[in-house]
Amino acid sequence: MSATRSLPVPEGLDGIRLDVAVSRLFGLSRAAAAQLVEAGDARLDGSAGNKSARVASGAWLEVTLPGPPVPTQPAPVPGLRILHSDDDIVVVDKPVGVAVHASPGWRGPTVVGGLAAAGYTIATSGAAERQGVVHRLDVGTTGVMVVAKSERAYSLLKRAFKAREVEKRYHAVVQGQLDPLRGTIDAPIDRHPHHDGRWAVVSGGRESVTHYDTLEAFPGTSLVDIQLETGRTHQIRVHMAAVRHPCVGDLTYGADPTLASRLGLARQWLHARSLSFTHPGSSEWVTFVSDYPADLSQALESLRDGPQAH
Repeated sequence: MSATRSLPVPEGLDGIRLDVAVSRLFGLSRAAAAQLVEAGDARLDGSAGNKSARVASGAWLEVTLPGPPVPTQPAPVPGLRILHSDDDIVVVDKPVGVAVHASPGWRGPTVVGGLAAAGYTIATSGAAERQGVVHRLDVGTTGVMVVAKSERAYSLLKRAFKAREVEKRYHAVVQGQLDPLRGTIDAPIDRHPHHDGRWAVVSGGRESVTHYDTLEAFPGTSLVDIQLETGRTHQIRVHMAAVRHPCVGDLTYGADPTLASRLGLARQWLHARSLSFTHPGSSEWVTFVSDYPADLSQALESLRDGPQAH
């Protein structure tokens, strides 16, 4: 059953966007808040508003919050491989087209649901829809990720990710050749000021640091090893696009659609290759590696078979 709540906009939120105000005042994610505004379930002084409208201190914000979701039977996720499991963690190889956890607007398969369907019990710490989740991969990004099974593991892994004590390595095929071939991109990232659902290098955004090293160069493209120092949403995709070397197939961030079509790619060539961290149970440094899935392997082989590949 839905519930309606009303709160005055405090002085500290004067002038911010309506969706941000809803998010902060009612403890919702930015996406969930935007969805409520778009559905007309968030009203400012009695009137529905645009999510980008600015709020004034003292105005009354009335929000109709949805009731709890009806529990559904977890569904198996084809292609979700278990790389490792013990009392504290489960390490998975996430396939393409799978979200890590449920979110507003997403009705597809999730890692959390797939684990539940396979009989794995994960930690209950964290927000309801993402219990046990300590980091995420985009729906269109494949590869290795860890989920906490014990509450102690959740606490220790969350702390390790926040303290940048986890080594996250990705492989990406990007357009062009990076100059220099090895380097660091240090540029702040925030939501794109003009495009919902996209992120961008923005002055005053959150610190974002990406280290890269070219592994192979082909005519017009490069295979790059990437190590993330920070973990912002779409960080690799945004940083590569910002230096004019978008991930091949990443049409959201300006990649060439003709090249993607030629290589048979329906998403960005980006793969979480390995993940290393201190095991929360044994305290040993462990590393887990994920092989390229078929679509990325085939695209890479097409590039390697090119007449000038070297």
